Amino acid sequence: MDKAVHPPCGGCCTRLSGFGVSIGSNTILKDINLHVHCGELTAIIGPNGAGKTTLLRAMIGEIPHRGELHFVHSDGSSFGKPRIGYVPQKLDIDKTSPVSVLDLFSSLNSKFPLWLGHVPADRRSSIEMLKMVEAEEYIDMKLSQLSCGQMQRVMLALALSPTPDLLLLDEPIAGVDRTGIEVFYRIVSRMRHEFDLSIFLISHDISDVANFADRMLLLNRSIVCDGTPAHVLSSPETKQIFGVDFSSAGAGSKNEKPFVERHNCPTCGNCIGHDSDNPFDGFDKLTTSKLRAGRSQRTDGRRQQ
Repeated sequence: MDKAVHPPCGGCCTRLSGFGVSIGSNTILKDINLHVHCGELTAIIGPNGAGKTTLLRAMIGEIPHRGELHFVHSDGSSFGKPRIGYVPQKLDIDKTSPVSVLDLFSSLNSKFPLWLGHVPADRRSSIEMLKMVEAEEYIDMKLSQLSCGQMQRVMLALALSPTPDLLLLDEPIAGVDRTGIEVFYRIVSRMRHEFDLSIFLISHDISDVANFADRMLLLNRSIVCDGTPAHVLSSPETKQIFGVDFSSAGAGSKNEKPFVERHNCPTCGNCIGHDSDNPFDGFDKLTTSKLRAGRSQRTDGRRQQ
């Protein structure tokens, strides 16, 4: 019996054509041509100074770029400006700061000045946001008390609320211990599966990310190699750049046993939709439906403009 497949996702395709970044006479990125499908998790690897972080920062508009950057909805309509969630590599926190996780969330989402105190509604909404990343117990902790892994989960919760059309993660597991790494990847995989998010993820932890990514880019100021993790990690270009044979790292990736089906993409016919055997069926369906409804309302608003 064939597995049922969800309709094409509600996210967006991302297409870069002739994309590049220069600072003065220094070329950071050049000739980036890329189409990332709805629901696809793309890992970006490369040596230090390859332009990985620059690529993400240019995509969110922090750095001027040349070339074209297009966001296309799965039904073919164009995004004027998609909602992008971004998790930086690290957040510098004053170790003496008394600011708590609740303070941070309230300052960004509350309708009232923080000095008036927390209202119950703010606390409830903050806890719901943290539940998405299994971090609700951090609500009253000071930011300075959080470990690297805990801080990244808090930042991920902020990036996911409201649900973005595109999620950019810049080395989210740098400095995180083994348990934290496993938890973070599990949460990101669940979020991607539930919301069909397009995700760009920069990582130096090549062996781990190979098991979660649909696609991998080897970047060194331009795209050197592009394909499944197994393909990229077994390429001579990867071995030449890193001086290490990573071919065994990609051998066990889920791309050898794909759990996704592809649907029609308005620009290339290859958007991703996931099969119905969802390994994360325990996820809060009420939260899921609310977030999807929020995305739908934003999309309808953009179409009416």
